This record gives sequence, structure tokens and C-alpha cells, in this order.
Amino acid sequence: MRSVLLVDDEELLLDATKSFLERFGNMKVQTTTSAKGALGLLMNSAFDAIVIDYYLPEINGIELLKILRTKGDTTPVIMFTGVGRENAAIEALNNGADFFLKKGESPASEFRELVHMINRAVDRRFMGRSLGVAQKILSDTIGFFPEASYAIDREGVVIAWNREMTALTGIDPKNILGKGDSSHSIPFFKDKFPMLTDLIFEKDETLTKNRYTIIDKEQGMIIAWIKGETKEGKDRVLWMKAMALHDPKGTFVAAIGSVKDITDDFGQELLRQTIPHSRENQKSHPSAPVKSGMFDKILGKAKVSHKEGLRLYYREGKYAEAVSLFDRAIESDPTMAFAWYDRGVCLRELGKDEDALKNFDKAVELMPAEEELLFARAEMLRRIGILRGQKSAIEAAVKAYNKLLEINPNQAEAWNSLGNCMKELGKSELTRQYYDRSGDLIRRGIARKKMRDLNTLV
Repeated sequence: MRSVLLVDDEELLLDATKSFLERFGNMKVQTTTSAKGALGLLMNSAFDAIVIDYYLPEINGIELLKILRTKGDTTPVIMFTGVGRENAAIEALNNGADFFLKKGESPASEFRELVHMINRAVDRRFMGRSLGVAQKILSDTIGFFPEASYAIDREGVVIAWNREMTALTGIDPKNILGKGDSSHSIPFFKDKFPMLTDLIFEKDETLTKNRYTIIDKEQGMIIAWIKGETKEGKDRVLWMKAMALHDPKGTFVAAIGSVKDITDDFGQELLRQTIPHSRENQKSHPSAPVKSGMFDKILGKAKVSHKEGLRLYYREGKYAEAVSLFDRAIESDPTMAFAWYDRGVCLRELGKDEDALKNFDKAVELMPAEEELLFARAEMLRRIGILRGQKSAIEAAVKAYNKLLEINPNQAEAWNSLGNCMKELGKSELTRQYYDRSGDLIRRGIARKKMRDLNTLV
């Protein structure tokens, strides 16, 4: 019978998972609701596997994982969480997790998969985390990504290809896995051509030379679009993301990519504004899109309106006028997270707290890992909770601060605000701990807070 330590602060889910693993997995399960509790149990007990929730109070799941691996604990770890973004999975794997399983709406199915993962992780324990094992773990994990995703190894060989990728390309994994030499690019360009994952360590100039238009670079991920071609010879517009995966020793294991066909969304307008190129140029660069007038127009208009709105409220304190400009920016580009955020800032200054919170919610939805947005949303929840006596808002603020501190555990202001929340909730011991943590970061000179420089922007 295998022994499992289960760490999750949701007690109902904790009990349900324990019951399933013991009944159907033939496992002996011990539970705790915090990382500190887990570390205490691990001082006196050994387990065959550890299942950790991503979101935990005080010390989150990733930090607990880092502590374990730093101490030399090689116990297999499965990250079982409601966080579904690719970054969370890559972060878990990069820090030594054996599997990443997303919570969803089908607990029975997920519990069965959890049993399967625990058994596989334990069986692999004595194999070590070799390059091949790490790649196999990656392949299993990509299967849970919601977007069409794949991975190539250091030699450019396809090592993962999920169901969404099959749906997008019509290519079954068995017909693509193990193939290299840019074979995975053919469904998108009708011929072999560098995918974004092939260029992940290249300079921006090289990406541009290969006809990629870079949209953003965040947390090691590159986002870009490019014009491709269907097997029937029709133009298509592809939105791609790529990220490098390293093992805990820093060795590059694979490049992970995702692809979305955005032709039907706004691609036709984009393609109409590309400059025709010669047959010879098409042959050498089958994807060759030129700079899009539509993208420049839309994004340019949005940026101009956004910047003018910033100037009005930051320089002149004209919040109502600034809101109108942010409305224009959002109308042109509804995915501009900071336009939503700055609109929320103005509404907050105008005393419209509920409307401000809705704007912060939208901003965080668009950029869930952006520290400045997360902090503003958490502060607004705390403000509403305190001013209106809403315990539920304060509890929501606590979750928001915890999410922020997973990204930046050295933000002293967030720890201090978290202490204020605990004070409102009557949890004096946690209040003291959080205040102490904030003060300690400041005293040690390691407090960090990521914020835009509005002077420079304006």
C-alpha cells in the first residue's frame, strides 16, 4: 500500500480526495491544510508521493515544492490545482514537480487520473529525473492544456502533441511524434518553415526576419503572429506562443508551443492589407506577411487614447475625462488590460468602488500574472470589505493577495495588507506573522514591487 501526503486548504475537497485515493487507489493518505503542516509531517515521516494544491495560505504550493527540492527531498510531487494556465504548469515542472493535474468539473475523472499519476510517479522514483523522463512528464502534462499545444526537444524532434493540436491539424500524434526537421510546421505553412518554438532563443531581429510579428514577451513566453497557408493554398493568420522548459538543474529540456488560427476572427481584414509578394519570395518565405496596417491602426489608436488618458488623470487629475479616453482605447482593443486597469483607477478615485472592481477583474482576467493589476484588485476588495463591513470581500482579498505573493513573495505591501485583512477577520496570530514578514523584507532590503513608471509612460 502506497503512502501519500495530501496538502490542500479546501477541507471538503481534501476529505473527498482522501476518501477516493484510499478506497479506489489502495493508498494510505495523510492530510494537512498548509505547507507548514506538510513540512512538519515530513520531518518525522516519509511518503511515497505528495499531492500539493497550488494555492495554499502563507506558503504556496510552488514555494513548498522549492523548499522540498532545495532540501534534497526527491519524493514525487503532483501539483493538483484549479490554476489552468500554461505558465502554472511550466512553473511547477521547472521546479521539480512530476505531474501537473488541473481541477475541473469532473472530480471522479480527475481523481482516477490522480491515482494513475501517483502510481506512475512512484514507479519512476528510482529512475531519477533524466532528460527522457522529464520529456515524458512534459508530454503527459501538455495533454491537459486547453489550447492546441505541442513540444519539441533540443534537436527539434516532436515529443508532445495534444488532442487540440490533432483537431487543428488533422494529424494524429502517432504520425508526428518522433519526427524532426520542422515536420510539425507543414500543417501551418504547407512546407517546412521555422515555428516560433524553433526560434525561442533567437533575437527579435531573427524572428522579424522570419516574418513573425512579436506581440509580447512575458515570463519567458514569446507571443507572436504570422501568416501561414493551408494545404489547399489559402492564406491563414496564426497566433503562436512559445516557452522554454528547463529541468531543476537548469538543463534545457524542450520548447513548448501553442497555435491558434485567428483567420476567422480578424484575419481576413489583416490579409487584405498585406502587400503581395512575388512567387519567388513566396517560395523562400511561404509565410511572409508584411506589417499590417490594420494592426497598426487598431493598436496604435488604442495606445494613443490610453496614453492621453494616462496623462489626464496622472498629470491633471481629470478622472472623468480620462475614463472617456480609456473607453476609446478599449473599444479599439478590448484586450488592452492596462486600459481596463487605468479606467478602474479613475473610477476608484471618483468613488465608484464597485465599478472600479469590475474593471480590475477584467484587467486581471486578461493578464492574470501581472503584479500591479493583482495588487490593485486585492486592495479594492479589502477597501470594499472594510468600508462596507463585507466579510466575503475581505476573504476574497486574502485569496487575491495570496495569488499575488505566489508571483512575488517579496512584496512587503502585500504582506502588510494581508495582515490588515487578518486583523479584520480576528486572526491575531496570522496578523502578527504577516506584519512581521512585511517588516522583515523591508529590514533586509529585499522588498520588491513591480509597478509601471507613469512618468516615463506619460
